Amino acid sequence: MMNSKEIMAFKSYQSQAQVFMKEYLLADPLIPYTSIVAGIFSCKMIYDLTQLICTAYFKSYSSLSKIQRTEWNNRAMSTIHAIFITTMSLYLVFCSNLYSDGYSTELITVRSSPLSTFALGVSVGYFIADLGMIFWFYPSLGGYEYVIHHLLSLVAVAYAMLSGEGQLYTYMVLISETTTPGINLRWYLDVAGMKRTRAYVLNGVVIFIAWLVARILLFFYIFYHVYLHFDQVKQMHSFGQILVLIVPLVLSVMNLVWFSKIIKGLKKTLAKRQ
Repeated sequence: MMNSKEIMAFKSYQSQAQVFMKEYLLADPLIPYTSIVAGIFSCKMIYDLTQLICTAYFKSYSSLSKIQRTEWNNRAMSTIHAIFITTMSLYLVFCSNLYSDGYSTELITVRSSPLSTFALGVSVGYFIADLGMIFWFYPSLGGYEYVIHHLLSLVAVAYAMLSGEGQLYTYMVLISETTTPGINLRWYLDVAGMKRTRAYVLNGVVIFIAWLVARILLFFYIFYHVYLHFDQVKQMHSFGQILVLIVPLVLSVMNLVWFSKIIKGLKKTLAKRQ
């Protein structure tokens, strides 16, 4: 238990940290820069910590090839980002009042806050770091489809962060990152030689359900929402309109292609279990 002096010291540090966050990290002119740096730095930290922890505590990690260890660490990085941005997206879209129709007279397409902008900047930092790794190790960490996906995401997220336009729809699309941890877990199970386990089958079923909800049905909802608020979308800058209309459309096509592969993989896995 902490004594009174330690509690006072802790509260003092907490107060100083809050002031620092408010006056520097979350000061409007600095948010884009500090958040991107925070995203890149976090990716580097997660990558290094994953390597350190797995080397010390997982014997199978050391037996992997160099590129497999790199992908292992990279997937840990993407998993943490997915958890962070999905949590922020769900909160801002469904729990906060920022994008509620009756919350403000301001157009829903131009609403933003320091928190929403900061979270997008962290995501921009992640996409920059991950794209850099994909290009450096190409095609070991992903082919052209990953490059297209990341470039589209980077441009759309960066524009929403810098301009403040279309943040609602950017966050709606980013909810689809909820499928990433399951995809990464499947790769980990495969590399660990657990393809024939019940966990691998259960993982496939979870991915199927999550993909259907977060990358198929959700995009129908996005298009419906755009349709209902199209009068506001038309008031955005031309480039913003293109991003709101084209990026979700392209990503939805890619999601459908990947979904067909998921269905085939799940059928094959279930057939082997019978």
